[in-house]
Amino acid sequence: MKAIFQKYWFFMGIAVVVLAAFAFPGWGTFVREWKILKIGIFLAFMLTGLKLETRSIGEQFKNVRVLAASLGSSLVLFPLVTAILVRALFGSVPDFVIGATLIAVAPVTVASGTVMTGIALGNVPLSLFICILGNCLAIFTIPFSLEFLLGTSQGIDLPVMHMLINLVLTVLLPTLIGQGLRMNQTIRNQVVVFKKQCSIFSQCIVLLIIFNAVSSSTEKLVGVGGMLVYVFCFMIGLHVLMLCLNYMISRALHLDRSSTAAFTIHTSQKTLTITYVVWAGYFMTLAPMGLIPAIAYHLTQMILDTLVAHKFRNAALRATRVETMRVATL
Repeated sequence: MKAIFQKYWFFMGIAVVVLAAFAFPGWGTFVREWKILKIGIFLAFMLTGLKLETRSIGEQFKNVRVLAASLGSSLVLFPLVTAILVRALFGSVPDFVIGATLIAVAPVTVASGTVMTGIALGNVPLSLFICILGNCLAIFTIPFSLEFLLGTSQGIDLPVMHMLINLVLTVLLPTLIGQGLRMNQTIRNQVVVFKKQCSIFSQCIVLLIIFNAVSSSTEKLVGVGGMLVYVFCFMIGLHVLMLCLNYMISRALHLDRSSTAAFTIHTSQKTLTITYVVWAGYFMTLAPMGLIPAIAYHLTQMILDTLVAHKFRNAALRATRVETMRVATL
């Protein structure tokens, strides 16, 4: 039982926080008023900066094609594809249109994409490269992307510059603080010792985000009922589509097996934390159910990408065995 809990505690936690959100929706107000989640997100990004090992990605900067392709896929292609599809299928439900657009313009994940790449025996430095550059650039593209995609289709007038400053202070600043603290050898050693605890803390912040999102929209969620199933199916289909598109892009770039795994997996992922920062700051009142598509996408990528990573891993191991046998017969 203990082994099962340790392996699936996060998914069990999701069930608990969703039930708690419906049973005690007022707790969400308490979390917001006391800025508990805001402080937790700041600390989570500072821990991200502490954990990021940037020395290993230097060589990746030479590959301009991969840089352009990863940024173009994540920050241009993904939002455009999502905007077209979600308007066609959920045009009558603005909350879901806004929510899907929010997760689409967000950058790639920080931790899970790299972890999945490692499982796939992929190019981890390339994964970190995609992660760091994507997150830094997305902070500046998100306000303008939302203005373009939602300002034209939903008639929403966004405070672009205010949003940009807020993202810099909430996301970029704590990450840079973490990188600065990482320069201290003692602190860097402690991060290695408490790496697992840091990861658990970040996942707990995600659980708190899910709780806050559900508790703020319980009445509306009950009202839409079965449509939630369609939202989850849509986000699953969207993630599969992006995995396929990014795999084809990586093949067109003639990337090797390990780099293909990194590109396909990490470029297809999105971060829930930054999506929440934007939703909570500018869309919570306008679209109380707006974070539901983002939550659905987050769960989808955690489950599907684990399967994809193992598929890449098995293919790599088979190729290694074949090469070993070939060398042995020479």
